[in-house]
Amino acid sequence: MPDRLKDYLAAFDDIPGTRVYTTERARQGYWLNQFCMSLMKPENRERWRADERRYLEDWQLTDAQKEALLARDYNRLLDLGGNIYYLAKVFSTDGLSFVQAVSTMTGMSVEEYQKMMLAGGRSPDGQRSVKEGR
Repeated sequence: MPDRLKDYLAAFDDIPGTRVYTTERARQGYWLNQFCMSLMKPENRERWRADERRYLEDWQLTDAQKEALLARDYNRLLDLGGNIYYLAKVFSTDGLSFVQAVSTMTGMSVEEYQKMMLAGGRSPDGQRSVKEGR
């Protein structure tokens, strides 16, 4: 990969609280996202609910992806190649709304998260660079 492209893609990792879904993440999360899509079928949701660990055996997931799924660590799943729209199948299966699940990713209560979003979202002021701490 040319250095310019590496530098361009590395800059995405410097955005605090944001995970840009790059082709690298898409490749890393292919089977994770396929697993999530499997939950669109009622019979698969039943199998998942009955024995999550056993259902995961059918998928080519890394140990880290499996553990993050079992822990419902959505931020970690994003780091491991998960796409939020696919991960929505997991929290929907758990009976959570998008707002409920995403609020857990922010460390806010559902009410705090809703209030923030209704007020226009996070302020653009604040930390803008991970490596520079500003």
